[in-house]
Amino acid sequence: MSLVSSTSLLQEARAKHYAIGAFNVHTLEMLQAVVEAAEEAQSPLIIQSTVGTVKHLGADYIAAAARVAADRTSVPIALHLDHCNEFSVIISCIRAGYTSVMIDASHSPFEENVAMTQKVVEAANAVGINVEAELGKVGGVEDDIVVDERDALLADPKECAEFVERTGVHTLAPAIGTAHGIYKGTPNIDFDRIGRIAEAVDVPLVLHGGSGIPEEQVKRAVSLGMAKMNVATELRILFSDAIKHVFAENPDENDPRKYMVPAKKALKAAVIEKMQLCGCAGRAGDF
Repeated sequence: MSLVSSTSLLQEARAKHYAIGAFNVHTLEMLQAVVEAAEEAQSPLIIQSTVGTVKHLGADYIAAAARVAADRTSVPIALHLDHCNEFSVIISCIRAGYTSVMIDASHSPFEENVAMTQKVVEAANAVGINVEAELGKVGGVEDDIVVDERDALLADPKECAEFVERTGVHTLAPAIGTAHGIYKGTPNIDFDRIGRIAEAVDVPLVLHGGSGIPEEQVKRAVSLGMAKMNVATELRILFSDAIKHVFAENPDENDPRKYMVPAKKALKAAVIEKMQLCGCAGRAGDF
């Protein structure tokens, strides 16, 4: 199966009240692990890469690996560029074969966010791929983008409706109280705000900061309209800890295959759990 746009995947998820897991990967082994998880769980999948990973590996390398993965599996897979505020990087990823991109101009004034998002939507529409944008500011750290928790602003439902109407954006990531990274306490999610935003817009909503959100909160957010959940930090920690464990047991190990295999297994198991939590496990047959 070829890589697909995430638009139809997320529209279906919203209509049927589940969310699709979107997982950030930084190596070939991480990409393989999330794809193997999707195949085993029979779940649609969104593979994500940050701007930093694109600059580290190259958009063409990432897209080529994702295409091979998609060709080898029976489940629908989209490839998404996460949190990007550089138009040139977005265009390079589109040209490389990404099927979804995120323009994050949420740090700019509302009108600038609208203008930049319109520009990206126009480019993406020409090739039929998804555009995600953010409104409000999700706190925490995502790659090299840092938002102090005190500066994180929650999205306004009326502004969300205006934003979607004016930009034509396909999916929206509103700030609703989650944060990037691992939570120090229980997340303070504004569930009432999620419901009001979902009523105000007809596009799928995206839950950022999905690492470590308690199970009951994830399920409630999904039931209210979140159709995509991003998971990054939690997976990176699991993958790295599995490698550290190998070296703790055998400090002289020098065969990457010996420490990458356990890391892949740990990551795959965690991703399957997230897919079950989001409700997307077993949903590959919807497409």
